Amino acid sequence: MAAPADAAVLVGLGSDLDLPVVEQAAQEAAGQGRPLHLLHTFDWHAAFTADSVAAPRDHAEKLITRAAQLAHQTEPGLTVRGEIVEGSMLPTLIRRSATSFLLAVGDSGMAGSGQCIPAETTAVQLAAQAGCPLLVVRREPPPQGPVLVGVDGSPSSHLALQWAMQSAARRGARLLALRVVEYDEDTDAVTEQLGEALARHTDRHSAVPTECRVVRGDPAEVLIDTSRNTQVTLIAARGDEPGRAMLGAVAQSLLYHSPAPVVVVRGLAEAPLTGPGAHPTRDQRP
Repeated sequence: MAAPADAAVLVGLGSDLDLPVVEQAAQEAAGQGRPLHLLHTFDWHAAFTADSVAAPRDHAEKLITRAAQLAHQTEPGLTVRGEIVEGSMLPTLIRRSATSFLLAVGDSGMAGSGQCIPAETTAVQLAAQAGCPLLVVRREPPPQGPVLVGVDGSPSSHLALQWAMQSAARRGARLLALRVVEYDEDTDAVTEQLGEALARHTDRHSAVPTECRVVRGDPAEVLIDTSRNTQVTLIAARGDEPGRAMLGAVAQSLLYHSPAPVVVVRGLAEAPLTGPGAHPTRDQRP
């Protein structure tokens, strides 16, 4: 579904560690001409177990204030709204994402942790259930490289390609469209299909420099390795094969291991593709 014309970029703020999310989310909101909505959830049960009932609420208000100030410093003309909601973060963000343009959260320290990350982690659950695209921001700033998008030929990956083209245009960056194929596939034919798919999205963004790259190998490993030099990586939440989970293996791997910010494109209507190269193949399956 298309987001409402006034839909905001929504930021889930859990703690001070999520403040790096605000800067990137503010840039996304300004680039799209949309407001920024800062949201923090407040647990009254936890407040009553603290030394002072007022202290957790005061901390929440200070967090929202600092985040709003940072957003205005990043994008001075941006419309910013702050909100403190009683309840749990995950169900609140899932519910609010249904009417948001983009949801932005921190990665809970996933990137570079070297540890097994539970599937219950907020960013992972949102990537599987959010009603709009999800931006997962790392604690370390990314390099000023290209915008990377993984494409497998499915309708959902073409939506990711469309989002990536728009993102590259807003950022003034080069777009790198990457297709990972199995070893028995014809790379020349796949390269032609990828180029045709990219051409369908360049009419309104002809000034964006683009590159198509077809690589043999494991999709997750190739995308993670390539993402080390990109400013953001976009991927569809999953492929369209019957029986796939809400979040595919490639998208999960990028969330866990990519050092770059990741946009998981989901919650959008999937229009049928037309023209050459429109049929999905069996290579990179997010």
